[in-house]
Amino acid sequence: MARTATKKQKTEKKPTKTKKVVKDSKKEKPLDHKKEIEKKEQRKVKKVKEKPKKVKVKKTKRSVRKKVVKEEKEREIPPPPEKKQEPAENKKIREEINKILKERFLPRYIIDSIVERVIHDKKLKPKLEKIIDHVLLEYGKNLIDPTEACGMVGAQSIGEPGTQMTMRTFHYAGVAEINVTLGLPRLIEIVDARSTPSTPMMNIYLRDEYKLNPDLAKDIANKIEITKLTDVADIEMDLINLTINIKPNKKTMDKKGLTLDEILERVSTIRKIDAKIEKRAIKITLDEPGYKNLQQVNENLKGLKIKGIDGIKRVIIRKEPNEGYVIYSEGSNFKEVLDIEGVDPYRTSTNDIHAVARELGIEAARNMIIQEAHNTLSEQGLNVDLRHIMMVADVMTSDGTVKAIGRHGVSGEKSSVLSRAAFEITVNHLLSASQRGESDRLNGVAENIIVGQPVNLGTGAVELAMGHSLKKKKGK
Repeated sequence: MARTATKKQKTEKKPTKTKKVVKDSKKEKPLDHKKEIEKKEQRKVKKVKEKPKKVKVKKTKRSVRKKVVKEEKEREIPPPPEKKQEPAENKKIREEINKILKERFLPRYIIDSIVERVIHDKKLKPKLEKIIDHVLLEYGKNLIDPTEACGMVGAQSIGEPGTQMTMRTFHYAGVAEINVTLGLPRLIEIVDARSTPSTPMMNIYLRDEYKLNPDLAKDIANKIEITKLTDVADIEMDLINLTINIKPNKKTMDKKGLTLDEILERVSTIRKIDAKIEKRAIKITLDEPGYKNLQQVNENLKGLKIKGIDGIKRVIIRKEPNEGYVIYSEGSNFKEVLDIEGVDPYRTSTNDIHAVARELGIEAARNMIIQEAHNTLSEQGLNVDLRHIMMVADVMTSDGTVKAIGRHGVSGEKSSVLSRAAFEITVNHLLSASQRGESDRLNGVAENIIVGQPVNLGTGAVELAMGHSLKKKKGK
């Protein structure tokens, strides 16, 4: 009975305690809650104050690095050459010419040549009006006639000499050691807008002290030319101990400007190996020893790049008259070469047209097409008017991208169904056009010839009708 009474007392006491606690907690909770909220807010404020500091430190480190890189890049790229101001005499003559011309047009090149001639021979100054009238007459004669098929004329002027071009693929261009595709294969490459040329090459011009100092020019050449481990060291496999020994060649390392530590750093990038320097050589041990793994690591080491830019296999330095040292490279990587300090970005060129379009824009690519096509034709002794090549380049780059002149480019995008069918894959073009329900306005040359009616160009664009009605005689 005593035990039960005690149990009852305990049970009775418990709820009263809990009630008190609840009551106390109800009274005290709001105060504690407020304090807790205040404390949490203070902590948050502290954290917010502290956090940005830490983040700022991290950000500042990165931003400092970025700023340093930007500054270095800004230092690397020299300012463009300053434009010379025109002398006062030249300005006066130019103003006189513009007054005489009024609303009539002459190209700037012609005006410049007139100004130079007049300054050279001052007797011509009073005859300036007559000279300009004569120049305008000659210029008008050389303008293309209205409604003339300039595309056809351009195609003929490039196509006809193209039949007389040699089929030889390689030619020693400027540098005896580097082969470049020239002749008809190169012209086809340009017109087809191939993504990579068959023999890519670059002419890398240097600036300031780099083009005058042979050692500095050599350093840049070493940075550009790709050097593999096999070019600098001998690789020996130890089949008994399952290790590989790399024995570097001192002379070649000095030529390339490499150290043993740099080679070790590059070798250690290969996975599942341990590399150490032992007696002026590098010893490689495998994490998982085995004959198959050893062979795989050996193959990886043979193709390992230690220094240089991807894509540039070979580099030659030559001293050119009035130019200093110029680097010629076999292979091309336009973007990375321009980033190297000491390279002149305003004159460095490549024969990869798509790379020029990516890095310098479509206008530069257009100029590159003109230059490359003109050079390939003139190298064979064929004189094609530059304006025809310019028109081809304009057609290829008219929409902001480099397009091929073929069924995948210009010819495949023609609005006329018949002209597309006349070029290539006749049946497919006609079927797809009939499915879409396309119509042909017969404005071009090919479609009118297919239909058998006069072309709406040249003399065909003019309609003349003779009046048969005779005047009535007087008196009748």
